[in-house]
Order: sequence, then structure tokens, then C-alpha cells
Amino acid sequence: MVARALRDAGMEVIYTGLRQTPEMIVSAAIQEDVDAIGMSCLSGAHMHLFPKVMELLRERGVQDIVVFGGGTIPDEDIPKLKAIGIEAVFTPGANTQDAIVFVRSHLKRK
Repeated sequence: MVARALRDAGMEVIYTGLRQTPEMIVSAAIQEDVDAIGMSCLSGAHMHLFPKVMELLRERGVQDIVVFGGGTIPDEDIPKLKAIGIEAVFTPGANTQDAIVFVRSHLKRK
């Protein structure tokens, strides 16, 4: 849903599909030279998967990709995710326009 909204807003979106490992996400992001990574997690594994993506980006020396996420994420986990570098977290019911505004205003590479 967010991928479609971003695409409809004129952004190039590379959707890698469901059940991607953190390694697959980081590899695709580097290979495609993306400006942002958006992840969705509905399984409750966000406190494992999102930090692992951030760790792998740091290990690969990547500092210029904006990372955001969403899904069924408890409010108490949001500050923890932001502390590790997830720049925004969108929970169920969030407006896709908010994601569009976020991406447009937070890109580090122009």
C-alpha cells in the first residue's frame, strides 16, 4: 500500500516483495543505489529485523540511506527503533500521505 502510494506520488519504487531477510534488503538497497528503505513488519519481529538492517548498513559503510518502517509496532518500541536510526515509524491507520511527505522531506541524497 505504501509502495503504491509512493509510486503514485511520482517516486521510483523498487518493491522486493515479502519475507526478505535483512541481508537481502541491504544488498538490494546498495545494488539499486536507493535513497530510502521502507520496511513493513506485521509479524512482531520488528525489534529483530529493523535493528539488523541498520547494523548491516553500518557494517557496509552506508550512511546516506533514509530508513523508515511500519506495521503492527507497539508504541513502546517506537522510541527504541528511532534510537537505532529508524527515522520514522508508521503504525496501522497511518495516512499514506504522511509517508509521502516524510520521504520527500527526509531524503539525504538529492
